[in-house]
Amino acid sequence: MEISAKEVMELRKTTGAGMMDCKKALLETNGDKTAAIKYLREKGISKAAKKAERATREGLIYSYIHANGKLGVLLEMNCETDFVARNEIFVELCKNLAMHIAATDPIAIDESGLDQAKIDAEAEIYRNKALNDGKPEQIIDRIVSGQVEKYKKSICLLSQEFVKDPDKTVHDVITEAIVTLGENIQVGRFIRYSLGA
Repeated sequence: MEISAKEVMELRKTTGAGMMDCKKALLETNGDKTAAIKYLREKGISKAAKKAERATREGLIYSYIHANGKLGVLLEMNCETDFVARNEIFVELCKNLAMHIAATDPIAIDESGLDQAKIDAEAEIYRNKALNDGKPEQIIDRIVSGQVEKYKKSICLLSQEFVKDPDKTVHDVITEAIVTLGENIQVGRFIRYSLGA
């Protein structure tokens, strides 16, 4: 199949992947751009995994104040070098994630930052609701487990659907930046301020 340079450039612009990777992805997926993006993301995840062990001692403290001045976010984003910390793509990532945090109010970066007592309390609520709804005893554990997983995904930053593109998670967005910039990138910490809260 013949892949045009224009198709390769469009895919590169969308994904930030290299020209040869984009061409290969389009060839592998018979020119289907959506499938090619998926192919590159899957490939990118493996590239990002290799970088995940590398130390991130540089980065930015990024601040975002919502237009009404009543909501703000401080976000620490880490990368490997000062060069990447000053890169426009990295700064834009910081901005987008700070805005995402302002909009979604996550509780933790990932599941490791969650309070188990809070998760157990939610599970108890789901269990009681299932019992009150008359669900069969043998499926209640599965219902509760599914509801707890859904709840954890909704309150953990990395597993949330990205507000600017719900087809991706925040983890996917960071992974794409890792592939584009060639460095390990991690969310260090964040805090969301809301006036009067």
